[in-house]
Amino acid sequence: MCPHSLSLHTLEHHDAFIERHIGPSIEEQQAMLETTGFKTLEDMIQRTVPASIRCDIPAELDTPRTEAETLERLKAIMSQNIVKRSMIGMGFTDAITPNVILRNVLENPGWYTAYTPYQPEISQGRLEGLLTFQQMIMDLTGLELANASLLDEATAAAEAMTLCKRMAKAKNANVFIVDQHLHPQNISVILTRAEPLGIQVVIGDVAELMAKHDDYFGVVVQYPNTLGEINDYQALIEKAHEQKALFCAAADIMALVLLKSPGDLGADVVFGSSQRFGVPMGYGGPSAAYFATRDAFKRSVPGRIIGVSVDSRGKPALRMAMQTREQHIRREKAMSNICTAQALLANMAAFYAVYHGPVGLKIIASRIHRLTNILAAGLKAKGVQVLNNSYFDTLTLELGFARDTAYERASELGINLRKIGDTQLGITCDERTTREEIHTLWKAILGETHHLDMDALDYDIVENGSTALPESLLRENEILTHPVFNTHHSETEMLRYLKKLENKDISLAHSMIALGSCTMKLNATAEMIPVTWPELANMHPFAPDRASQRLSADDR
Repeated sequence: MCPHSLSLHTLEHHDAFIERHIGPSIEEQQAMLETTGFKTLEDMIQRTVPASIRCDIPAELDTPRTEAETLERLKAIMSQNIVKRSMIGMGFTDAITPNVILRNVLENPGWYTAYTPYQPEISQGRLEGLLTFQQMIMDLTGLELANASLLDEATAAAEAMTLCKRMAKAKNANVFIVDQHLHPQNISVILTRAEPLGIQVVIGDVAELMAKHDDYFGVVVQYPNTLGEINDYQALIEKAHEQKALFCAAADIMALVLLKSPGDLGADVVFGSSQRFGVPMGYGGPSAAYFATRDAFKRSVPGRIIGVSVDSRGKPALRMAMQTREQHIRREKAMSNICTAQALLANMAAFYAVYHGPVGLKIIASRIHRLTNILAAGLKAKGVQVLNNSYFDTLTLELGFARDTAYERASELGINLRKIGDTQLGITCDERTTREEIHTLWKAILGETHHLDMDALDYDIVENGSTALPESLLRENEILTHPVFNTHHSETEMLRYLKKLENKDISLAHSMIALGSCTMKLNATAEMIPVTWPELANMHPFAPDRASQRLSADDR
């Protein structure tokens, strides 16, 4: 090839992406054609694809963009999103991804191109990470068994309902009771899943509904609930069991660091999102759910369960001990027909717990709660009605006609809050919350001259205590006692631990993977880069419309 004889259009090489990322070389294509008896690709298509479904009109496509041009265009589109501090809550919170995990897991093709661990002999690293995830969930939920993640919390809510239907001893019951203060998206997916199954879903005050109905097979609550309240469900759990029904709790994973586990209260199923353990919000995109239950229900658990076995040499080895998705077993025996795992993000959440350990997690959870406590104390001191009797990180304020003004002020100051009803305002603190942001919230709600002293409020809480976390619901047992959670706390130790696991696996960084295709292994690096851009990673799924601009027809 003589570059001097090529046109500028050719030299611009707009189709380089195709050459680099799609399929075999020209020589390899020709070899395959000769082997299969075709002269050209067009000849192969003409002879294998029926004429009735072929389209002979060329597709009208724009001129291809280079990778650099595509990323510039994507950046311009995503920059239309107005990234503010999100304190909306509803199961999605800002989280800090430790840099050692961000760079060496989320942005590392050794982790994100590996295929689903169906072949344990080339998946021991990821399987060990998922086993660690399961142990973390078992410790925090107080239950005997946890799976290796589900799609998201709302999906897990629907799976909890169907497990209750299968396993409850109240065989003729067809009512599923849903607490009115579940996160709205959880309620929506439950309703959607229940409709084709013919399950009657009733929503309202759980105690009232349990007294009203005697034909229910399951109950689900949020712990703490979507308004931030922390309720003791032990008596209701006992009542449900008397009715031969099962009791489920959607639990905040960070709150469980400080609160008594739902399993200790008697719950049969505990599920939730692990997103706030170091996983970006991603505009509500993937965030591994967890799902825990009793050992007696293991045959009915959706998703995958990683187990410990021995290899041919008698050494410990991990494998997917149970898989209940219909691609693995007969459809009528399947627990689920969806892609039921978020292995990469489940591993990130597990590594977050490994890196911080039980002490570090308690510090993070306690800091979140302390800042929420200080925020509430300041508001109460100025006469603001805080509706919560108890809370971990979420407050619901009754502001009357002043609600919209406070909401707009907060937005102007760079913070998105949650509108509840016509007069209430929701605020959720998180790992990123700072004392400066608490001052900003006071300023938005109380005005410039609030004269609140954060250190004085903090001192009062330390000296006199707080009842925001009910004493009867404080965690008393230790969590994360396994050595893996108590070893890798320096960046160097964590880096070596992650690399050790990565080296046990085969990913696209090592070789082609013959099995399967529905995985991130086929994504080009340029396609992965936007995943961690703030315009996407730090966007809350319920950010107001004006913050998340709608795409034009050209952008779509």
